[in-house]
Amino acid sequence: MSSGTPSHLDAGQAGNGHAGGDDAVLPFAVEALDVRGRVVRLGPAVDTILRRHGYPDPVARLLGEAAALTVLLGSSLKFEGRFQLQTKTDGPVAMIVVDFEAPDRLRATARFEPERVTALGSGPLKDADLIGTGHLAMTIDQGPAASRYQGVVALEGQSLEEAAHQYFRQSEQIPTQVRLAVAEAVEEGAGHWRAGGLVVQFLPQSIDRARLADLPPGDIPEGHAHLSDAAPEDDAWVEARSLVATIEDHELVDPNVSSERLLYRLFHERGVRVFDRQPVHETCRCSRERVLGMIRSFTPQERRDMVADDGRIVITCEFCSRRYDLDPEAVEAEIAEQPKQ
Repeated sequence: MSSGTPSHLDAGQAGNGHAGGDDAVLPFAVEALDVRGRVVRLGPAVDTILRRHGYPDPVARLLGEAAALTVLLGSSLKFEGRFQLQTKTDGPVAMIVVDFEAPDRLRATARFEPERVTALGSGPLKDADLIGTGHLAMTIDQGPAASRYQGVVALEGQSLEEAAHQYFRQSEQIPTQVRLAVAEAVEEGAGHWRAGGLVVQFLPQSIDRARLADLPPGDIPEGHAHLSDAAPEDDAWVEARSLVATIEDHELVDPNVSSERLLYRLFHERGVRVFDRQPVHETCRCSRERVLGMIRSFTPQERRDMVADDGRIVITCEFCSRRYDLDPEAVEAEIAEQPKQ
């Protein structure tokens, strides 16, 4: 889960308030309950992402949740690869894409219909109001030398938290609990977006103890008892899940409630160990070379159609909003010089 020597969390560490700072993931383990997990705090990184595009508040909150969830899951990768969360739905927010490139690079974007978002009003909104129905895909990409892995969850009115639980039940079959929160804090007259999250997973050495009680039983003849009916949840997991359920939203986003303090409140009676903190940086992967590679994938006629009235090809990155203003003749010359793949 993490390099370095883990340390037992005590009341002194927990009382340091903003000890850990923002834009970081703190891995932890509660050995008495056979659980491991991570806490993420996003401050300037998520604020930069959300303010760059001027998203309406409901869209910003939803994308902030997606960013926190992606970091929670992507930061568990033990290799330098990419974890991507993507939604495609019929709701006012038609698409969300969040990339986490291990070990620490985050970027995110959303496509939405302003009129439909405005029509929802200014009251509290649920994720489902914005997402609608469709699917959520989580993809692990280890690079060209390895096959990609993708898990897909149908979105049918559940929140992102609930979709994450469904993903782990279907794809990973690991008992998992997730909590997410997003808020806009006002400091010195200016608003700053913050996002936070916690994931905890039940990972006992015994396979029988780890088996999910609510997994589908398969092709059991009608009238026979399901195996899951006779497999109650492990007491340790019930305790851990119940403790996580007590987390208040403000505990995940308040800069005065550190990750250490939250973990101590939840698990100090059982003993909790924390590992090395992992930083998170808002960084885009776009570059002129990548843009040229994308343009090269089009036919010569499609490239000619991309030329604007002013005789330039202008491409704007959906993630970081950087504009690439290119000369079509120079583009064709560079494409001609590149060896064919």
